Amino acid sequence: MTDHRIATRLGQLHVRTEGAGPALVFWNSLLMSGTVWAAQVAHFSGRYRVVLIDPPGHGRSEALGRGFSFEECAGCVVQVLDTLGIGRAHVVGSSWGGMVGGTFAALHPERAGALVLMNATASPANVQQRLEYAVLVGLLGLFTRMPAPLKAVAIRAFVGPTTERSRPQVLQQLRSALGEVDTRSARWAVRSVVPQRPDQHALFARIRSPALVIAGTEDRTFQTGDVRAMAASIQGAVYQELDGAAHLVAVECPDRVNALIDDWLTRHRTWVAAE
Repeated sequence: MTDHRIATRLGQLHVRTEGAGPALVFWNSLLMSGTVWAAQVAHFSGRYRVVLIDPPGHGRSEALGRGFSFEECAGCVVQVLDTLGIGRAHVVGSSWGGMVGGTFAALHPERAGALVLMNATASPANVQQRLEYAVLVGLLGLFTRMPAPLKAVAIRAFVGPTTERSRPQVLQQLRSALGEVDTRSARWAVRSVVPQRPDQHALFARIRSPALVIAGTEDRTFQTGDVRAMAASIQGAVYQELDGAAHLVAVECPDRVNALIDDWLTRHRTWVAAE
């Protein structure tokens, strides 16, 4: 893969690219880096120009020192595309990445191809989430790396009973990834994406890109009703549930997710031409 350092409104972002063909951008969930998409890179880089973004404050991107809006995140996607010389791109987003992908398509329709939005919501945080995550943000500020008890809390938010019972490799992958998190940086993102999250249903109604919305039936963070409501706000969106998967469906069930993405992008191939 080729590494890039790209200046954006939210600091220097670490971006990796591989392959050639239509551009396919990935933005992941909170507390994860672009490495979480390894199975997708292996599957798609032979036919697409895969663009992996370490989101602001995550992975090898510059640490955050303030909060942000989803509009700013969408602007970062535009800046990444501009720097790489990409006009229009398909977007695959998980959780935070799904919210950013939808915002990007709504605000920059001329740059957005087909969308795959996984385990995301357009709803503001409820009272319980605001309280729980306010506590989490405070705890994250006390450490530079995530202690074991907080890792356990994060893993429970990410996976469900099926993964806990039968996918030990996924649990180990998440423990390793969480061990690399700069908690004092990531807490700004957690605060922005969860307790301060706005209602985006009206904004997402402006999306005209073809959108596939995927929900894990065991998701403890955004239940299927939240994800379905987001899909309903997007004109023509197709909603798909995956049994036996939770909040990180692309990690928990990579083969099933890759097949869904592959079919969706093939059906909407004309939305993005090879650069």
